[in-house]
Amino acid sequence: MAFDSFSAFIAMDGHGPYVWACYAVFFVLLAVMMIGSAMAKKSVVESCRRGYEFQAEKSKVATSKPSASFARVNVSQD
Repeated sequence: MAFDSFSAFIAMDGHGPYVWACYAVFFVLLAVMMIGSAMAKKSVVESCRRGYEFQAEKSKVATSKPSASFARVNVSQD
């Protein structure tokens, strides 16, 4: 093993604070990115759901109350 004890592993010949700070920054940023991605996905899904509900509501209004009516007219050609 390269280190004699666990405390020597943590100290890493004086480079320990830099190495462990880099690991800490990496894991914090990884967690932030994962949480941000999950929140963005939730937001997009919610937006799509609202759009589909609005579209369904709009089609209900259009089918229940027609905007124009058409009647067949017989035209005689004499």
